[in-house]
Amino acid sequence: MITERPAQAYLWRDDDGPLVDPAHALSHLATADPILGALMDRTGALGLAPPPRRTPFQSLLRAIVHQQLSGKAAQTIFGRVCALYSPRPWPSPKALLATHPLKLRKAGLSRAKALAVKDLARHASEGRVPGAARLRRLEADEIVARLTQVRGIGRWTVEMLLIFHLGHPDILPADDLGIRKGFALTYRTRGLPAADRVERHAQRWRPYRSIASWYLWRALDAS
Repeated sequence: MITERPAQAYLWRDDDGPLVDPAHALSHLATADPILGALMDRTGALGLAPPPRRTPFQSLLRAIVHQQLSGKAAQTIFGRVCALYSPRPWPSPKALLATHPLKLRKAGLSRAKALAVKDLARHASEGRVPGAARLRRLEADEIVARLTQVRGIGRWTVEMLLIFHLGHPDILPADDLGIRKGFALTYRTRGLPAADRVERHAQRWRPYRSIASWYLWRALDAS
């Protein structure tokens, strides 16, 4: 059973949630972890920003199409898929469900991705991929459990949705290679740290692990 709760603080203001104070979050992280604080000083201002105006369904659709493709190729195929539903900029779940898989294949989707986007549309049409306002009333683990039932959607994809679309302040994608590499550079570890080591260290970053994660990704840019 998935239990809704009042919307909590998120990284940016929306109709149903207050804005996390970035200055407080950065001060908390720097005090709790001076090494991370030094990375934040070197990197500069927090660059997490509100996402483009799109629904969770649209974000997940885009994520499926982009999987395992370079940026340019993914954008080309995604554009072809959306063009099937012109003049609408995005397909609705109902329209996507009504589209023959071969039509999606001709637009450039692999068989696996065509099946995945159809499954996403089915889940959305049945109310299992709700809008952002309702998702913000679910615990993060409940969102992961719900959305990973969709074919082709794994935990990492949902974590990216939580950070960059919903603006959840306390998500740690510990299995992400960029996070582990950024951690290794920042803390000068011998070799690539295991995800559980990152998770243990990151307990001191609560409740702002999303912000700490963003800075670990930026550590790679400076290497």
